[in-house]
Amino acid sequence: MRHGNALREEVGSPRTTPLIGIYDMYSASIAARHYDGFFVSGFGFAASHYGLPDIGFIAWPDMVAFVERLRPAFPAHHLLVDIDDGYVDPEVAYHVVRRLERAGASGVVLEDQKRPRRCGHADGKLILPLDEYLRKLELVLASRQDMLVVARTDATEEDEILRRAAALAASGADVVLVDGVRSVEWIRKVRSVIGDTPLLFNQIAGGKSPSLSLSELTELGVDIAIYSTPCLFAAHHAIDSALTDLKEADGRLPNVAKSGGIGVAGSTKLLEQNIRRHHPERKVVTA
Repeated sequence: MRHGNALREEVGSPRTTPLIGIYDMYSASIAARHYDGFFVSGFGFAASHYGLPDIGFIAWPDMVAFVERLRPAFPAHHLLVDIDDGYVDPEVAYHVVRRLERAGASGVVLEDQKRPRRCGHADGKLILPLDEYLRKLELVLASRQDMLVVARTDATEEDEILRRAAALAASGADVVLVDGVRSVEWIRKVRSVIGDTPLLFNQIAGGKSPSLSLSELTELGVDIAIYSTPCLFAAHHAIDSALTDLKEADGRLPNVAKSGGIGVAGSTKLLEQNIRRHHPERKVVTA
């Protein structure tokens, strides 16, 4: 299956395509019940794999290994992968993109930040000179076969945002992302300078961008919406609440049958689907 072309066809549909941020195999297993596309979020992966903020700690072999686990369990899902700045060096970016495409990634997001990098919705971001970023982007574009490439700018000055957005659209990248865009007005401005190139919008709870529905984004001409952290932040809240309840109950677990919560049977049933998707003829037997 040509995963890049499958995502490209989806992006060409009339409505905004949602991609849900996942951070481990379990969150992906739940998200797969609701959506057909994943965003492998750098924020979520840094938090789950290292227990660290999204400021440049991710090592590319760890990200490749994660995608190699995801693809067999979710053979038909779109997988858009955050590769930060391509792990600094352009030749490394070239190598990583080739590895990710062989692993089954549908696409990658390459940003123009320089180290020390930040989450796209944080203050204090620094950006590479445009020519330097474009050379790195050119290598990434040359390395892929059919994989979708999203060119991302983290510029914050108004004139520079539009200058870079136009340059990214002219680069041959499949999609343009201006991260941390602060208003509907600025979505329209970016849309106006990138021509027919598809536009991606990143939504993150508590971030700098407005919270918009898919219908609203479609009207604004947005082609892809990535939701970086709904699974991560929901897990944070749910785990904290469950352990608070457990402590208050003197360590007595709740009755799953009465509470409607998740127990061993429900969890096992969810995980069995990860075998059936890529091996449908096999009968799954669990204890």
